[in-house]
Amino acid sequence: MQEKIKIQMTDAMRARDALRVSVLRGMMAAFTNELVAKGKKPVDPLSDEDCLAVIKRLTKQRKDSIEQFGKGGRQDLVEKETAELKILEEYLPAQIPKEEIFKVAKQVQEKMGMTDPTKKGVLMGAILKELKGQADGSTVKEVVDSLFS
Repeated sequence: MQEKIKIQMTDAMRARDALRVSVLRGMMAAFTNELVAKGKKPVDPLSDEDCLAVIKRLTKQRKDSIEQFGKGGRQDLVEKETAELKILEEYLPAQIPKEEIFKVAKQVQEKMGMTDPTKKGVLMGAILKELKGQADGSTVKEVVDSLFS
């Protein structure tokens, strides 16, 4: 995945797509930071799972920024962050619909015998593990809340 992004960054440079180049450079820098944080050399390859974790973190940052800029009345920055978010989301696996998440959540809840609403966190963790990155944490939280209401 890391190599694919390097190649796409070169292609974006040739196409003079400044926004895409900026986002991909930021992604590559985040990959390097992740490697250094794990005690590896910056030239080492990063696993696809780690790449996805970094990209998810970057998308979450963009979503938070969009929300904050929206509250602050900075529509210009909201548009910029939204455009960057769309580029980042291209690299994430397809998200499954809420109905599917609900079915999986119900199955996991029955399998674990969860009836206690104070154990929502444990159930959420099990559901997220089952879905393997195909669902956003906030969507899973909504589904889990609906199971106990």
